[in-house]
Formats: sequence, structure tokens, C-alpha cells
Amino acid sequence: MSEIHPSALIEPGARIGEGCRIGPFCVVGPQVVLGDRVELRSHVVVTGQTEVGEDTVIFPFAVIGEIPQDLKFRGENTQLVIGARNRIREHVTMNSGTEGGGGITRVGDDGLFMAGCHIAHDAQIGDRVIVVNAAAIAGHCVLEDDVIVGGLSGVHQWVRIGKGAIIGAVTMVTNDVIPYGLVQAPRGELHGLNLVGLKRRGVPREEISALRAAFRSLAEGEGTFSDRVRELGEQTDSTHVRELVDFVLGDTDRSFLTPGR
Repeated sequence: MSEIHPSALIEPGARIGEGCRIGPFCVVGPQVVLGDRVELRSHVVVTGQTEVGEDTVIFPFAVIGEIPQDLKFRGENTQLVIGARNRIREHVTMNSGTEGGGGITRVGDDGLFMAGCHIAHDAQIGDRVIVVNAAAIAGHCVLEDDVIVGGLSGVHQWVRIGKGAIIGAVTMVTNDVIPYGLVQAPRGELHGLNLVGLKRRGVPREEISALRAAFRSLAEGEGTFSDRVRELGEQTDSTHVRELVDFVLGDTDRSFLTPGR
């Protein structure tokens, strides 16, 4: 039921779903599980304890499921789990997890991972995430749903990027990013909200207005950033603002990129 090129190497134990297409010179390891209709174009390596969700397409020279680039890794049994309908372009690398980071790297559904980008060990990537060419997501990062990371950008280990945020090209992100935030500049500055993304997703105008008012209050209010967020949480009845408040008040070891005054 699947098309496998004669030059492809499918190691014993690999599980291949119905309707898969595995092109020339691909290598599929013994612990790999490919969902239905997965396509490996050519010269793709999928190894380790890796699951790839249905209808995902992986382009040439991607290496998926290799061991972490972490000197503390000692060969422990860890995983990479990739959801459905992802597009993983040329030369992308995605690593399995580490014991110290929870043991699993997870990628959601409907993502686009452009050429040469990297997803490191123990990262947790949401749905509909776009990581543009040559961007690097370091170990233990969390990217929530609908995040976009621009080309040649780097996200520091343990950083969380909230739902719907956008990172501009050639940006280094070393602190957590609030949901729907817009971050740009070489050392990552919070310049505003991802208004284009909000509008594209059909977020109601009143919710966008509430987010804009919330952003102004975070930039101009009294007290510490955390104080302003708590006060905002006590005052808002907006669903999207509540997501922002819950994200900031959530568990994290890092500080936040904050709006400039």
C-alpha cells in the first residue's frame, strides 16, 4: 500500500503507515513510526524513537530524530513526536529529547519548518508554527500555537514564546515573549503586538482593541511588570488578554521582554 524506492533503506522494526511514499536514498530507523500518507522526498534520514504524523512531508536532506546536541546526553531512551500535516523542508534538523528535559521533543500539527532550521532537544512546539529558514530553536523552548520565528533568528534555551507571537528576522530572543507580541531588533525587543497575525486569524476587533489597551497599560502603568500584569488580570474580561496574563504568571525561570515606555 506504500511506495518505497528500491534505494531506500527501511530497517527491520520500522512501522510504515498506509499510502506512504519513501523516495530515493532515504533511511528509516528500526524504532520509527510513520503515519499514513507520510512522504519522504529523497535523502531523508528519520531515526531514533521517532513518530511522524499523517500527511507530513519531509524534503531532501532533512535529519529527523537524531540524538541531542547536548554533552549531558548519555544514550538514554528518549523520543521525538511530530504531529500531522507538517511541512519539513530541506536540511531541517529535529532532535529527540533528553532525560533531564522530560525525555521528549514534541512538534504539533500543521507546522512549516523552512530550509535549514533547527528544533533542539526537549522543545515543545505547538500547532501552526512557522520557523523560517536557518532559525534555531534551542533546547527546552516552548513555542505555543501560531508562533512565527523569522529567518536567521535564535531562541535561547528555556525561553517560552506565547501564542500568536511573531519574531522578526535576525533576532536573538533571550527572554520569554508574551502572547501576540511582536519582537524584533538584533537583541530582541518587544515592539508591539502581532496585529497582522491577529487580523489574519479573524480575531474580533473588540479583542484586538482590548489587547492594544492591555499592551499600553503594561508599558505605561505603575509598579513592576508582574504587578501590572496582575492588575490587568483583575480588570479584564477579554479572552485574549486573559491568555496573556496567564502566560506571564505561569511557571518560568526567565524574565520577560517588556514593552518600552
